[in-house]
Amino acid sequence: MATIKATQIKSKNGSDKAQLATLASLGLRRIGHTVEVKDTPEIRGMLHRVRHLITTED
Repeated sequence: MATIKATQIKSKNGSDKAQLATLASLGLRRIGHTVEVKDTPEIRGMLHRVRHLITTED
């Protein structure tokens, strides 16, 4: 299965609870932290929700 690399590039300070929970679910903990996640519709939705805080690579 394909994976997507997600890197947090901005601080989570000032984010609402849903965005904080989404970052935690993705496994992102701090600025500069990168995780590889499976490419599923659910994960793409989570990435879309916090798109202003992260960058992605296929």
